[in-house]
Amino acid sequence: MIEFVLDGRSRLTTYAQLVRQVKQALRVGLLTPGDQLPRVREVARSLAINPNTVLKAYRELELEGLAEGRPGVGTFVRATLGDRLAGRQELRDGLAAWLGAARDAGLDDEDVLALVETTMRMTRQAGALRES
Repeated sequence: MIEFVLDGRSRLTTYAQLVRQVKQALRVGLLTPGDQLPRVREVARSLAINPNTVLKAYRELELEGLAEGRPGVGTFVRATLGDRLAGRQELRDGLAAWLGAARDAGLDDEDVLALVETTMRMTRQAGALRES
């Protein structure tokens, strides 16, 4: 089951952070069709947020066809985004090794994110230049 975490420094709204975390879990295979999402009250209590915020996130996932609410039972994953990621475990293992090397080199979370985001941006730009 997914455990939500809020980032107070994020530019995303609280509900958008919840949606994003579910989508990330779907992409990497941590959630699969049939899995139950945490109950609205549990999420609201654990994150100290309004239950309506959780409901809004779950409704958005339903509108996108990724989840479905079952009255009195809960909200369940309906679709996955993970089919696009072949070789997922090998990639995850490689990333874990890279993160270990980054930690050994003294990088903290912000350093790692900055390095990843900058490298992604540079890679996209290089790809766009090749396509032109």
